[in-house]
Amino acid sequence: MAKIVAATGNEAVANALRQVNPDVCAAYPITPQTDIMQRFSGFVSDGKVDTEIILVESEHSAMSACVGAAAAGGRVITATSSQGLALMWEVLFIASGYRLPIIMPVVNRAISAPLNIHCDHSDSMGARDSGWIQLYSENAQEAYDNTIQAFRIAEQTDIRLPAMICLDGFIISHSIERIEYLEDDEVKKFVGGYTQLHPLLDTERAVSYGPLILSDLYMEYKRAHEEVMTKVIQVVLDVAADFENISGRKYGLFESYRLDDADIAIVILNSAAGTVKDVVDAFREKGVKAGLLKPRLFRPFPFGEIVAALQSAKAICVLDRADSLGGFGPLYMEIASAMMGNGMKPVLTNKIYGLGGRDFLPEHAEAVLSELADIAKGGTVKTFKTYLGVRE
Repeated sequence: MAKIVAATGNEAVANALRQVNPDVCAAYPITPQTDIMQRFSGFVSDGKVDTEIILVESEHSAMSACVGAAAAGGRVITATSSQGLALMWEVLFIASGYRLPIIMPVVNRAISAPLNIHCDHSDSMGARDSGWIQLYSENAQEAYDNTIQAFRIAEQTDIRLPAMICLDGFIISHSIERIEYLEDDEVKKFVGGYTQLHPLLDTERAVSYGPLILSDLYMEYKRAHEEVMTKVIQVVLDVAADFENISGRKYGLFESYRLDDADIAIVILNSAAGTVKDVVDAFREKGVKAGLLKPRLFRPFPFGEIVAALQSAKAICVLDRADSLGGFGPLYMEIASAMMGNGMKPVLTNKIYGLGGRDFLPEHAEAVLSELADIAKGGTVKTFKTYLGVRE
């Protein structure tokens, strides 16, 4: 039976980690993630988990400790934000290259400079090519649910890759919402026991990690990593189906909202999607066939499935809460590549919004949909990449 509570996103994620009861946690604070590790360390102190917590001196050290503990054969977690994720960058590639299913909530926050502690997606988008699975969350409930599912996805025998669960800093991490918690026993049964694979501490079958691979085999190794990534999509769907059976909550690779017959569509991640849904409804009431696509799985990117979901749209705007200076936004690049690569030719525009915690308001979504409606009727596109809500 579900337990209904009022909780913040950070509290919900920490509770999910408690319910799973991992072997090792490497903890280091950074705003707005600190609350997750603080709460989890409280569970350790109070004897509510059996986890060995390692207090380290930096995020680089945190991920290094996670790599060592996971290679030794443990179920391992950490959490971070912003500059912390950037400091881990070197070790992120090692964790994925060694096929270590480390679980890491990432509370999205802007990257310096200038220093800013509020939400955008620059941190996780900067790590998008590190070989980690990335799941994005619209609200605290999704952050809780994604955290639980991430263990099953990452630890699946054919996958064994690390996973980030991304949630918007302050907007989700510190806001109190209605959340349905599963019972502890349900979570433990769903996640299951941890299966060790080639652990360093197995003295009967000695293994080594960190080999030198030169040009004769390095490329084959990387291709094998990519082939593993291609298997993740089906595992995400299978795990979501099992999760629906115990929770009643349905998840996929993305959420499509009123997209089936949409002439115009917005693609957007995380918390801003809720705002867009209300505006889509208002446009539908006016007779405008508007829709929304909210990606959940960003890495690996489900190209074919997203193309199928957007196939009716004549004009699409992809909204990025991260910029690629000198280029288009990272989410836009994925959507454009998917559509063009599959022979679809809608008009595609890119809006950069919400950097450093700038509010995303209903009037912003209204302006985007109005522009798309004009384009769908044959209007011209003035600029393919613009900044939404920026002061001139």
